[in-house]
Amino acid sequence: MAFVELSSGRASVPPRIAARSGAGLLGVMPGYLDGILESKLVSVFPGNHHHGLPSHQALIALFDAETGSPLAVMDGTHITAARTGAASALSTRVLARPDARVLAVLGAGVQGRSHLLAHERSRVFDEVRIASRRPEHAAELARELGATPFESFATAARGADVVCLCTDATAPVTERAWFGPGTHVTSVGSSAGGPELDPDTVRAADLLVVEHRDAFGPYPGGAHELQGLDPAAAAELGEVIAGTRPGRASAEQLTVYKSMGHAVEDAVAADLVYRAARAAGAGVELAL
Repeated sequence: MAFVELSSGRASVPPRIAARSGAGLLGVMPGYLDGILESKLVSVFPGNHHHGLPSHQALIALFDAETGSPLAVMDGTHITAARTGAASALSTRVLARPDARVLAVLGAGVQGRSHLLAHERSRVFDEVRIASRRPEHAAELARELGATPFESFATAARGADVVCLCTDATAPVTERAWFGPGTHVTSVGSSAGGPELDPDTVRAADLLVVEHRDAFGPYPGGAHELQGLDPAAAAELGEVIAGTRPGRASAEQLTVYKSMGHAVEDAVAADLVYRAARAAGAGVELAL
């Protein structure tokens, strides 16, 4: 599993770098994992919603790990959305209480949709809630995917067993009081402006989990929520899966998974797409 390989030191992934323009940034995420050599270019332009475009757009290139020859270039926008939701759903599978039955997704954009779809695959929920800063977006996504729209983040989060934050907020959109004992909170929002998850919830977590401790570094590789905190206090998801760090120890613990996205996720997802495309005869072959 990619996260176990990462935490075991068997992946080669340098810290993310980015070039900034006046409207956004272009990040570079190269990585090597288990015979897969890739690099992703991802642009993050928060104002794209006004242009009818996603805030995150990407390309992924795969290379032969033995020769370095280019193998494929593919759209990374959909892959980024899918792998981010899948990683959060994996954290829910590993860290949420076994009896967790109420899911709340805060944010009804690309990642809100991805998280709803991915969590449907992780376990059965009796109730699925969706909220957005634009209630009409929550209502639309709820109709499409069979969820229940809520008028505010607070009402959606209170009483939920799993709460997924999927916003592009530049300031915290949550309060510690919303999360009762035993809640599992995931947060994937990442903007240049600031954190989406409030600092009191991060500090109150009985178990804080990240993809990699690079998340404690400066933005854009690191999370605003983790600045100034001790990286040793957090567990990596791969460590919890492998059993080298403890996971949830009781039904009352508050667990938090803070994701910044990682190149090993892109590598595995892109390799799956590449293999499926080759098997199906899809794509266009070009001579370089």
